[in-house]
Amino acid sequence: MTDAPVPILMYHSVATSPNDATRALSVAPEAFVEQMALIGDLGLTPLTTADLAARWRAGRPLPARPVLITFDDGYEGVHRHALPALAKHGFPATLFVSTGWIRGAYDTGGGLDAMLDWRQVRELAAAGVEIGGHSHTHPQLDQLGDEALRTELSRCTEIVGDELGARPVSFAYPYGYSDRRVRRAVREDGYVQALAVGNALARRRQGPYALQRVTVRRSTGVEEFERLLHGRALARTFARDRALTKGYALVRRARQVRRKAIRSRV
Repeated sequence: MTDAPVPILMYHSVATSPNDATRALSVAPEAFVEQMALIGDLGLTPLTTADLAARWRAGRPLPARPVLITFDDGYEGVHRHALPALAKHGFPATLFVSTGWIRGAYDTGGGLDAMLDWRQVRELAAAGVEIGGHSHTHPQLDQLGDEALRTELSRCTEIVGDELGARPVSFAYPYGYSDRRVRRAVREDGYVQALAVGNALARRRQGPYALQRVTVRRSTGVEEFERLLHGRALARTFARDRALTKGYALVRRARQVRRKAIRSRV
């Protein structure tokens, strides 16, 4: 079935001793190893974001029990800890980089913990990890004006293209936030699919610029992880997250209205 639900796992840091800023959304290296082994034991087939989206666009069937393994931001542990576990099983994955957080010539100093450098990003790409865009400085894109939004996207796209020799085709919204204007800008910048959060399984009918993911964090035990892979009890597992998201969405929408009103008076 081309519209079968697909679990897209969202990871951030993989670290033994993460700092306070990244701890909750980090995963211990030994937990990541166990999770990858479970994916293998269950007979799931990992895909990159680009592969999944291409199959859905063309109406081609998915492999048996597909799953996506994705990482946001660009933490150093993806290379140090995650890559060996992925390589052991021959699993592809997708890494979405905030280019201003990667150590090197474009570093803005905003990275929250130990970050990758561009040599490591290239090694990940050579090992079969798709490199996608995640903006330049990781802002809430829907809170930016049009010019700043375009700059965040184009800067990220250009840097990844320059460093890797190919423009990224997949994008992940920082914090998972987007609206119609942001999704249009992402499409106009050349991305052909983009991931949100949502903590639900991805389906083709969500559209290529609003595919949902499920969050894996430090508190995710192996039994809960297996439930995520099967799409079971997601509403209960993420009930608090969804309540907070709805509340904050109202706040952010009010901010947008105020900004538009101020701009109209200028």
